[in-house]
Amino acid sequence: MPKGASPKREREYRMLERKFKQEGRYPGREEEVAARIVNKQRAVTGETKYQHTAPKRSASRRKSRSARNSARA
Repeated sequence: MPKGASPKREREYRMLERKFKQEGRYPGREEEVAARIVNKQRAVTGETKYQHTAPKRSASRRKSRSARNSARA
């Protein structure tokens, strides 16, 4: 984990790593995958210098279900 990670993120990293080892997922890469997941979460929430921007949803996906159904009729 990077130096700037909070204790909460450190715990989350260790928990993910342990979980992956128990489940047998990502053999030999458990640490890497857990770190990537935690680092991405840190970026999305603004805890890092470089923030991740989530992809924008298209207008058709933003419409409510009722609006889509009335448009089909």
